[in-house]
Amino acid sequence: MQAPAGAPARTFANAPEASAVPAAGAATAASAEDREWGLDELADAYAYPDPPYGPSGAYLRANMVSSLDGAAHHDGRSKPLSSDADMRIFGVLRGLADAVVVGAETVRREGYRPARARAAFAERRAALGQSPAPAIAVVSASLDLDFSLPLFTEPLVPTIVITGAAASGERIERARAAGAEVVLAGTGPSGRVDAAAVVTALKELGHTRLLTEGGPTLLAQFAAAGVLDELCLAVAPLIAAGDAKRIVDGPLLREPEQFALASVLEEAGFLFTRYRRIYP
Repeated sequence: MQAPAGAPARTFANAPEASAVPAAGAATAASAEDREWGLDELADAYAYPDPPYGPSGAYLRANMVSSLDGAAHHDGRSKPLSSDADMRIFGVLRGLADAVVVGAETVRREGYRPARARAAFAERRAALGQSPAPAIAVVSASLDLDFSLPLFTEPLVPTIVITGAAASGERIERARAAGAEVVLAGTGPSGRVDAAAVVTALKELGHTRLLTEGGPTLLAQFAAAGVLDELCLAVAPLIAAGDAKRIVDGPLLREPEQFALASVLEEAGFLFTRYRRIYP
């Protein structure tokens, strides 16, 4: 991993060439090494597992950042909590995904743009039969979106809009006129989008390597639906205070979901953790 000047990267636990993660409770760092990690090495470290996947038939990974005190954003945006290394891993995770799933509020707040093709991942994606860049899949029950934005008018791969039964026909037609592919995931009277149906719908479109970048409300819905397979969490060495949401913001789960540590990377005080869900 590329470190900022004067702060070389260190790898711990299951680094790209390391052995399995130590048993729970083992806190010793294994073979910390000061050097830069290349994109190929990071792509190997974060590669999706081979099928078959979990019960959904797809593999849903989340990528989030949090301050030390649990804030998922600062002043409404996640960028103040990020770093160069965080953005590098962000790019790698996108480079591996079939589709990036994101909530409408995050699209509006973060100013989302289409994913771009990157030469570093072209051969890897071609070998897996993936499109040159991941599709962006926006989850919105109301379809209150600006369809004149480049996310809809200039994507390399058509943007997918996932909505529920309450979406107006006029907005659905505006989305389609802008070039978006509209998918219905949720037919209940509430009009809400069903999180499990989102994963199923994307799988039916051929997207099985899924990445969600939030926000916290959408991530809570995926967790509650039992379809979140992996969490990549960057812990920033920052205190934010305030009333920002946690990375997962929703009703209490009936039982906490259990995850196992898969890997940890460190750079300049940032911890880049990866946890995989433990299925009963």
